[in-house]
Amino acid sequence: MHMSMARILGILVALIALTVSAKKKDKPSVEETKFDSPQNLFYFEDSDVVLVTDTSERIAYRSEDAGVHWAPLEDVKKGEVLEVINHPWNNQVAIVLGLNKKHWITRDQGKSWKAFEIPEPPTLARPPISFHATDPERLIVLTASCQSFECKESAYYTLDGFDSKPKLLLDDAMSCLWAKSTDLLQTDEDDILCVVQGTFSPWSSDYKLLLSSDFFKTDGVEPAMTEDGRPVSGIMNVASVKSYLVAAAKSENTRELAMFVTADAKHWHRAEFGEHKLEEDAYTLLESTNYSMQVDVLTTKPSVPMGVLLTSNSNGTFFTKNIEHTNRNMHGFVDFEKIQNIQGIVMVNTVDNWEEVEKKWLAEKKIRTQISFDDGRTWQAMKVDSDKDLHLHSVTNQRNMGRIFSSPAPGIVMGVGNTGKHLKAYDEGDLFVSDDAGQTWTKALSRPHLYEFGDQGAILVAIEDEETDEIKWSLNHGKDWTTMELSDLDIKGKIKPIGLTTTPDSTSLKFLLSATKGKGNKLQHFVYSINFEGLHEKQCKKDEFEQWYARVDEDGEPSCIMGHTQMFRRRKADAECFVDEEFKDPVSKMEDCKCKEVDFECDYENNFTWDADKKKCVSSGPIKAPSGACKDGEKKFMGSSGYRLIPGNTCTKEGGEKLDEPVERDCDKAPEESRPSGKIASEVTHFKGEHFAEYYYLERCPDCSGTDETVIMRTDRRDAWLSRNHGIQWEKIDTDGEEVVAIYPHQYLNDAVYLVTPSKTVFYSQNRGDKWHSFDAPEKPNQDHLQILQFHPTQKDWLIWTGRTNDQTIAHVSRKGGDDWETLLRSVRKCQFVYREDRPESDQLIFCEQYESEDSAAPISLFSSDDWFEHKKELKRDVINFATMAEYIVVALRDSDEKSLKVDTSIDGQMFADAKFPTNFKVPHQQAYTVLDSSTHAVFLHVTVNNQMDSEYGSIVKSNSNGTSYVLSVGEVNRNSPGYVDFEKMQGLEGVAVVNRVANPKEADNGKMKKLKTYITHNDGADWALIPKPEKNVNGKNFKCKGGIDKCSLHLHGYTERKDPRDTFSSPSAVGLMIATGNVGQYLGAKKEADTFATRDGG
Repeated sequence: MHMSMARILGILVALIALTVSAKKKDKPSVEETKFDSPQNLFYFEDSDVVLVTDTSERIAYRSEDAGVHWAPLEDVKKGEVLEVINHPWNNQVAIVLGLNKKHWITRDQGKSWKAFEIPEPPTLARPPISFHATDPERLIVLTASCQSFECKESAYYTLDGFDSKPKLLLDDAMSCLWAKSTDLLQTDEDDILCVVQGTFSPWSSDYKLLLSSDFFKTDGVEPAMTEDGRPVSGIMNVASVKSYLVAAAKSENTRELAMFVTADAKHWHRAEFGEHKLEEDAYTLLESTNYSMQVDVLTTKPSVPMGVLLTSNSNGTFFTKNIEHTNRNMHGFVDFEKIQNIQGIVMVNTVDNWEEVEKKWLAEKKIRTQISFDDGRTWQAMKVDSDKDLHLHSVTNQRNMGRIFSSPAPGIVMGVGNTGKHLKAYDEGDLFVSDDAGQTWTKALSRPHLYEFGDQGAILVAIEDEETDEIKWSLNHGKDWTTMELSDLDIKGKIKPIGLTTTPDSTSLKFLLSATKGKGNKLQHFVYSINFEGLHEKQCKKDEFEQWYARVDEDGEPSCIMGHTQMFRRRKADAECFVDEEFKDPVSKMEDCKCKEVDFECDYENNFTWDADKKKCVSSGPIKAPSGACKDGEKKFMGSSGYRLIPGNTCTKEGGEKLDEPVERDCDKAPEESRPSGKIASEVTHFKGEHFAEYYYLERCPDCSGTDETVIMRTDRRDAWLSRNHGIQWEKIDTDGEEVVAIYPHQYLNDAVYLVTPSKTVFYSQNRGDKWHSFDAPEKPNQDHLQILQFHPTQKDWLIWTGRTNDQTIAHVSRKGGDDWETLLRSVRKCQFVYREDRPESDQLIFCEQYESEDSAAPISLFSSDDWFEHKKELKRDVINFATMAEYIVVALRDSDEKSLKVDTSIDGQMFADAKFPTNFKVPHQQAYTVLDSSTHAVFLHVTVNNQMDSEYGSIVKSNSNGTSYVLSVGEVNRNSPGYVDFEKMQGLEGVAVVNRVANPKEADNGKMKKLKTYITHNDGADWALIPKPEKNVNGKNFKCKGGIDKCSLHLHGYTERKDPRDTFSSPSAVGLMIATGNVGQYLGAKKEADTFATRDGG
């Protein structure tokens, strides 16, 4: 065949053109878009659709081509966007929350938006929307309508994605969520859980959990959460973690939390943490698996945060220790990450010099990185070049958006850090990469970089984490890198990267970079769309993929987790191709293994738990016999072996371990347990010294863990002693030779106690005396009989210290548990935190009594401050004293005539009102007040009428609800010289109180001995009556006195005669029961002649 020269030339030109067009591109394409303040950038799953919010303009923008072009959201009002929230379970749905009551929803990835309204604005205190895992039309919105300092919180719901008007779900709801908030939960579609206020109390200690299946059309049900089938109060929060619903509850006077777990919202179990305790703001729920939960618990002071990593069994109830001394920060973030999509591989950072850090709060942490390939059972160092330990910056120092180290790209892991003994500062780090899920590492690039994974790991992109004019990428798992100047990509000048991201599944070749240019007033924000499509000319073929096993043992053989190996098909590192399967997630292939011991857990349902070494399951209670066993004289049954296969584990028992097979058990066999002897046991311990100076029981809340009965005591020889078993055995507390001059149990935390020495050293324990620490106070303690330590009701590390130096008392505050101090005021008599939950903006509110002109002989003024006395406000002058009781702050001060006293009262700590006494109550010169128990929303105030030595008595007046207007409750009530009053309210029953009245007030006014009679009220002081005598005495005989009740009634020795004011008539745990000493007669007799009396019906 002959062809003309022109035809041949034409074909050659076409071939040359074809060759040019097929040639690889040498750089990505880039588009630059300027924003004022771009935040909250996110992709819709499995798409190129991206949303970003410009927070300065309050406008949300959308791109449907991975950031090349942007446009404001259609149908959404500009300038009204508060927040954009994407649905975690549906890739079509997102919600724009407006600034007020109008909001928008999309069901098509933001192409169109439908407006809806809710009567109140969304809450800012917590996530405002709860999503349903299986029905995107079901949504709950939490709202908060605030006026002044009070907020009304409500919850609204929709079942049709706001096509119809949302309905009110519940008022006074602290939080609500769908029980079906993850797709793994075994809950009903309609179940909703809400944390609400208590029935009779607004306090957080009475918050309760309600479950409803009819959207609260009928009253919700409090689920049974304890072993004895009762609900729990003090619910702080409820959340979902994989296949678990978790609720945290807090009791009064403790920071310890109880955690309750369920899989179906109906059957709850308390989680057990062994020797560890959960405390408020001191634990972190971490990324968990389908078969266990991970929790990191703070084990140190918050100022030097370190923790212990715990893992649960399959139902989330029994936690065991994985690794200690984990690195945390003060915000509760933990250096912990699971390698995405690969079971069993976990990376943590631990603190190597933990002992030094615990003792010296300024000590710098020496951090090491460790990795586990078996779900945290064993840990090892990460290696570079087989012999150098690698340490990486993790969650506590997050620099980029999204996950820290890994992505769905199989086995590719990256991080910034260094080799050596410990982790160095971030700016001293380099970029490292591993393509075998962390088993071996290589240095990828010098200096810290932001990085991202694309095309299932076929491409890695990095940009230096400082002002730069370069971008880098690797096409062979980080072995080699291409560097390109930004100017070659038509980006002018240097940029400072803020975040680098791509599609959530890391299957795309398109990336988004947010960055800034310039500084100060010239700072500009940009978003760059970077597209690497075309760097390779073809899509990968079958022979360019490899079978890669996620975990291998020392011999390189695949290892098993949860009964199977895990294998991925991934592109070979040196293949010159792209996977180019956008939005198709890598899927692993599982191969079952033969069962081994690690595939089993303890059979908790039959009372088996791990032993102390976590090596075998031991019985912790009776072994349950199956239904029908142990009948008709049978002595044996086939019962639990103590083990069960972990739910979800796929191992095959044939040829493997069969630890869960039933074993023969004795029908009459029960675990060893102590049986009561029927005898009263006693133990006498002798101490050196004349007497006991003071002692305290450390109370235990009903839902707190542990069984100790701790008593702490000080002798007159200034030694401190501790007993764990109610005084049977004692151990001397080691105070390094320092004397102990005072014991201060924490007023609001049962587990904390402080030992004050004559020097600046203070010893303290936060865990009932298990461990003791010390800090240095700013001065030695005062010796003026003033309170040395004051505590904050909710902030356990906030302390006020009143010391003395140079003949001057000085108050200091610490917000770090005594580690450092700031001076509040000089020449003070008392400083006190006056926070209360219902007192607006009182978290930092402090009242101080200060001598005028800083002269201890001068009159005293009362000051307040909410900024640590950077500024102070004078509240009252010429103050005698102030006291806080329940919601009231009561101040006694000299009247303007300087001959008598007056009382002012405040509830909010800002405004004070004069107390108005009843018109029939005349005391010409009021000389003393005693503030009594005010637990029923009224102040009981004892006003002294006769102040003569040994003849003191007065009247009790009762206030209205704001403490300003008083009525006379009862007169002639006995008082002693220090000001204590024979008045006592019964604990556990409202409205019941007992007083001793002076029956001969006129004679007492003339100096004669007081004759006392005991009265009782059952209606909170409205009416008082003598106590009828018992029918018989202890010997079954009649009492000798005769006559009516005014001649023959029961009289009790009261508060003024007690050596220890804690020896009260009643106890809150024994409702209706009171025990006292006294006598039957016309008047109260001598204490040495008294008998003991008891009532079981509240008197």
